[in-house]
Amino acid sequence: MEKIKVAMVSLGCAKNRVDAEMMIYKIREAGYTLEEDPGKADVSIVNTCGFIESAKQESIEEILELGKLKEEGTIKHIIVTGCLAERYKEEIAKELPETDAVIGLGANGDIVKALEDVLAGTRHLSFPDKSLMPLSGKRLQSTPQHYAYLRVADGCDNRCTYCAIPLIRGAFRSRKMEDILDEAKSLARRGVRELNVIAQDTTRYGEDIYGKLMLPELLKKLAEIEGIRWIRLLYCYPDRITDELIDTIATEEKVVKYIDLPLQHANGRVLRAMNRRGDRESLTALIGKIRERIPGVVLRTTLIAGFPTETEEEFDECAEFAKEIAFERLGCFAYSTEEDTPAAELPQVDEDERRFRANAIMEQQQYIMEQYNEKQLGKTVEVLVEGFDRYAECFFGRSAADAPEVDPNVFFTTETPVQIGDFVDVKITDILDCDLIGEVVSS
Repeated sequence: MEKIKVAMVSLGCAKNRVDAEMMIYKIREAGYTLEEDPGKADVSIVNTCGFIESAKQESIEEILELGKLKEEGTIKHIIVTGCLAERYKEEIAKELPETDAVIGLGANGDIVKALEDVLAGTRHLSFPDKSLMPLSGKRLQSTPQHYAYLRVADGCDNRCTYCAIPLIRGAFRSRKMEDILDEAKSLARRGVRELNVIAQDTTRYGEDIYGKLMLPELLKKLAEIEGIRWIRLLYCYPDRITDELIDTIATEEKVVKYIDLPLQHANGRVLRAMNRRGDRESLTALIGKIRERIPGVVLRTTLIAGFPTETEEEFDECAEFAKEIAFERLGCFAYSTEEDTPAAELPQVDEDERRFRANAIMEQQQYIMEQYNEKQLGKTVEVLVEGFDRYAECFFGRSAADAPEVDPNVFFTTETPVQIGDFVDVKITDILDCDLIGEVVSS
């Protein structure tokens, strides 16, 4: 008998991707055939995102598209998992009848049972406590072989007033260090060269189970793993950037000098309204300390424009701060009103004004990026080879200054053979938009 084909569409963040990888592993081990194209599968699973309105719409559109294929008889069953399923539970089951199963985060470990039920003709709805969602377990890596995401915790206790993550994913939960290290060693044995360390609040790692912030110690142990070349820190909460963490990043060779530091704003009143700490002065001091003690560090941040009650003057202060700091990497997003969050009850800034403010900061950042890239001309940078662009007829990869999926690429030519996953030295000779162009130099 022909095996049942199952496809997984994972939307949203890297944390969601890790959830999908763990579910796909269970599905394969249960004897199902994995299909990359959801339009050619017997069962298509949508691992949804429910973070902001645009992500919710993307998830719903994906479900509706698969619904059309189901109606045509191209696919047989649709399963919905992930954050949207957790947040809206019965609403999805009721309003999207084309779904055969809707399961919350706590049911991720039971994905095979959901599959069995829908194949048997039973609609499967399961929403156990979200704390039952497994954080550790075997996964089937969906990123290219040379890099992977390493989740060290999940959930969040920060309770930022604009954010629904605590409602969706629950309280902050760290993984045991030994589990993380075992997983990292397994990834290294499979050829992973770059680990991207993630959580909703990476810098809080360990506080809940060890009684103190343990990220520096974890980084030192990860750096001991043979085969790992780069360790990158994503989603670092500014309040928990300690001197010990700064020193660890500065001194551990494998920890790339790159920090993803989502600040969201710079005005003190707006930050307090967001239930965040700090102001322009304290954030400027923190960044000054980081740059002084980690020479050449690349800082990525995200900002929110048009937060409820934000005045033009407060927005201007945030824009001036971004210009003054000149972040090497920055994304600014128009505030998205999320139901059941405190910020949704505040007086709202007009949507067009929100988008206008976000675009203004991104236009400013474009100029800052151009200046940064011009400073790279003539330099030689280490690049992790990611692939060959047949249109440009050259290879491309990322430098230590570039996180996967969100940052620019380095395009380069070479006279010597290279493989995906290799590290090569590239001399930067030109700029194309935000990307750098160069040529491999002999070591």
